[in-house]
Amino acid sequence: MQTNSTFSIIFFTRKSRGNTDKLSIYARVTVNGKRSEISLKRCVNVLEWNSFKNRDRGGSSKIQILNRYLDYVYGKLLDCHKQLLEEFKVVSSHSIKARYLGEDDHQKTLKELIVYHNTNMDSVLKPGTMKNYYTTEKYLNRFLFEKLKTNDIYLKQLNYRFITDFEYYLRNYRNAKKQLMLTNNGVMKHLERLKKIINLSIKLEWIIKNPFQKFQLKFDKYDRQYLTERELGLLENTYFKQERLERVKDIFIFSCYTGLSYIDVKELTIHQIVKRMDNKYWIHTKREKTNEVVKIPILPKALEIIEKYKYMSELSNETKLLPLCSNRNSIKIIGAY
Repeated sequence: MQTNSTFSIIFFTRKSRGNTDKLSIYARVTVNGKRSEISLKRCVNVLEWNSFKNRDRGGSSKIQILNRYLDYVYGKLLDCHKQLLEEFKVVSSHSIKARYLGEDDHQKTLKELIVYHNTNMDSVLKPGTMKNYYTTEKYLNRFLFEKLKTNDIYLKQLNYRFITDFEYYLRNYRNAKKQLMLTNNGVMKHLERLKKIINLSIKLEWIIKNPFQKFQLKFDKYDRQYLTERELGLLENTYFKQERLERVKDIFIFSCYTGLSYIDVKELTIHQIVKRMDNKYWIHTKREKTNEVVKIPILPKALEIIEKYKYMSELSNETKLLPLCSNRNSIKIIGAY
């Protein structure tokens, strides 16, 4: 702790510009000879200010209220000085003033943290991942407004109860049709993203105590389902009159035979199809999620689908290998059938 620095607090007045009979009251913080001044937004009559005691003179209730306020400000500034010492931060007149006015890192809010995270991570995380963070942000905003009756909250106010109350809110959140919106794992994913954001604030030293310290994320485990050869065959032999449905089916089958996810198939270009020495075609690409380089042999059924839609790329002069609709619509269509 710092013990060799000088520190003082005094109150003083200046003549009010609007009224010559009034004095505006200021607090002056001095550390090692350098000072910062804070306007207290209070005025006193010229004849009532005691320059020796730096207080208002008299015994009226109005004067007593003012003097009690000055005592409060004095104690608050002392406490700001003490907090900075205990946090091993630089103690200066400016840092004490900033702490008192709530302008330093100690007074950062949850919304400020979220904005900082999303701004800095936007160029690092994938668009799909960022979309999920924005959804978590929407739920947090609704929770603050509907349950806490506020638009924001200081980071230092976050605690275990805030986390559990937010969890309860997510578990019971219903849409306009009164339908529950989130499963257990959906709730846990939102809390997991909030936890990552909070961890960032700890690294930035915006918060000292981690509200997630005693909270455990509990995901339900599911056995991954897969299509049997018979089920895949049934799907292959199903034909749709609507071209859009037929296209979604073909892209899904292509994913089955290549093992590529929707986003990986979406990003495939004709230039990533490589013909090897044995005259067989392979896909050379990178996994979008892991950035891992993969080389995948193109099985006959997958090659048929590429040939089927080859004309669309040629007509539109596109380099994309296959025509895809949105992932959301694809899931709806596949799920319906």
